[in-house]
Amino acid sequence: MLHPRARRLVSICTGSFALAGAGVLDGRRATTHWRHAQLLARAHPDVQVQPDALFVEDGGIVTSAGVSAGIDLALALVEQDHGGDLARNVARSLVVFMQRPGGQSQFSAPLEVRPPRTQALRSVVDLVAAQPGLPHTVGSLAALIDVSPRHLARMFTAEMDTTPAKFVEQVRLDHAKALLDSGCGVAEAARAAGFGSSETMRRTFVARLGVSPSGYRARFATAQRGGKDGVAARAR
Repeated sequence: MLHPRARRLVSICTGSFALAGAGVLDGRRATTHWRHAQLLARAHPDVQVQPDALFVEDGGIVTSAGVSAGIDLALALVEQDHGGDLARNVARSLVVFMQRPGGQSQFSAPLEVRPPRTQALRSVVDLVAAQPGLPHTVGSLAALIDVSPRHLARMFTAEMDTTPAKFVEQVRLDHAKALLDSGCGVAEAARAAGFGSSETMRRTFVARLGVSPSGYRARFATAQRGGKDGVAARAR
């Protein structure tokens, strides 16, 4: 419970674990660094973890994602207390977005898959990971190990806690992010990652990351593509 004179209680990054350990976050929404979100959810099941949020405010308790997300949180608090004009001036002084586009999923590392227990499912996972650009379907992957699509779906659920379609989409998303990071164009990345079209990839990026492929590329493409003095080249 907050002290009667306190307006807020704020944590940055993994500071949410301290609040959760004290019971402050029970029954509340909260976030933390994307790398630790699942651990927070497992360790404190009464906390409603929001893994993609840059910051979350719930009843005067405010938590943020990684350290830099503390800037997003601080700007929001400045705006609440002193208005948008001052918050925008602070953002300009810090050379940051007033409201950063997208959530923290756009910063997350590629999917780390625990090897499936069964060799059959492992062969499916290895194929998708090695060649995400192939036209994978549930039917084609099931045929690879001579099982029905329904049985393959049960195997994925039991061993990987996901569906075949979601797994393929995540692998393709990670591959596309890596291609964009290296400077590939959006259309080229869409073809190589197996999305089939730039529009299909755009919809996936917006749904999963909260940002378009071109927006992601403008933020994360290798610095060697940039212009002089750290000014990024315009995304194609």
